[in-house]
Amino acid sequence: MSKEFVDVLVIGAGPSGCVSSSYLKKNNVSVKVVEKTKFPRLVVGESLIPRVMDHFDEAGLFPALDKMGFEKKLGARFLRGNEVCIFDFSDKFGEGWDWTWQVPRADFDNTLAQEVMNKGIDLEFETEVVDIRFNGADSVTTVKTRDGETKEIHAKFVIDSSGYGRVLPRLLDLEKPSKLSPHSAIFSHVEDINREEGEEGTLISFDIIETEVWLWVIPFSNGNTSVGIVGPTEYIDQLSENVDTTEALRKAISLSDYYVKRFGNVDFIFEPKHLKDYSCSVKQLFGEGYALTGNASEFLDPVFSSGMAFATESGMLAAKLALRQLNGEKIDWQKEYTDYILYGVDVFTTYVKEWYTGNLQELFFHRPENEDIKRKICAVLAGYVWNKDNPFVKKHDTVIKNLANLIKMEKQQEQQ
Repeated sequence: MSKEFVDVLVIGAGPSGCVSSSYLKKNNVSVKVVEKTKFPRLVVGESLIPRVMDHFDEAGLFPALDKMGFEKKLGARFLRGNEVCIFDFSDKFGEGWDWTWQVPRADFDNTLAQEVMNKGIDLEFETEVVDIRFNGADSVTTVKTRDGETKEIHAKFVIDSSGYGRVLPRLLDLEKPSKLSPHSAIFSHVEDINREEGEEGTLISFDIIETEVWLWVIPFSNGNTSVGIVGPTEYIDQLSENVDTTEALRKAISLSDYYVKRFGNVDFIFEPKHLKDYSCSVKQLFGEGYALTGNASEFLDPVFSSGMAFATESGMLAAKLALRQLNGEKIDWQKEYTDYILYGVDVFTTYVKEWYTGNLQELFFHRPENEDIKRKICAVLAGYVWNKDNPFVKKHDTVIKNLANLIKMEKQQEQQ
């Protein structure tokens, strides 16, 4: 059996793995990336938020992405019947990027992977991790290549950025149920032949069908658009008696008064995909010799597009801490990694939960708008969930519920 020796092994070539490996390479660390699939490949998570731009920039990946001409995302629109709420990332609390992209992930991730290889990083596609053994921080990972060959990769640290593959959580028995109630999604892409000119044709939108059910619309610069329905798993399952994803997504689109004309009669580019009970969690984010990043650790919900932000945030932080550890520094992984990442997860978890209770929707659609509150919520939606100067970050566990209750009380008084 052949053997390879590197400082850091990165499992997965998605955004988290590319950010990690690029940062490490930039700091003269020998790094290898193994990816189970072949790129380009279809994956969900097409709406980004501004926080990710910090990570792509720091990792030296921004120029290659910028050349691709992906659709710019300047904010987001939420629809509820005749009510409209638009967030503009340039009008938010605190510092940070004012825009990001909405992307077909097959093209986006392939661009990242190609740029990683352009930087001289050894990235091996169609290579599956089948076993891993740790001796302290040192590890021996057994992989199977596309040719069926088995080989060992010896590393001083492992970063698991395997996404939904969740390699180390499966091999090390780290998986645990999510705190969020079970939700599912069905999505596809369409050739957006009825797209309107101007902002309307490019604006990402979330159309609320019911309090816990919403349709996403994510236009791409290539003329296609991603359309998906999200809701409680039981609701999604009942959209088609025959478990037909095409029938289910067509029915979902028919429930949208706003979008039924635009998408009601267009063909799906691929058979709609069903993501069932997608939220997930783990017992721990690190161990001696490894760290979990991105969806290999936590995945919440697509409603605020937080997935890639946590992927790149954790990928960058894991790489920085691994570098310091390789240089002989003792790292408090609990404090510097887990506690930090989980603070942001807790903030977004609150927003996801309060979205589905309807409390956050009360704030979004309350009129007249409170511009100060809106700017602070906008900063959270942009991914700046570690800025404790923002009371909607620091007091996330109470502020939304309290304000929503106040609005409800005002409505009751008006009706009396």
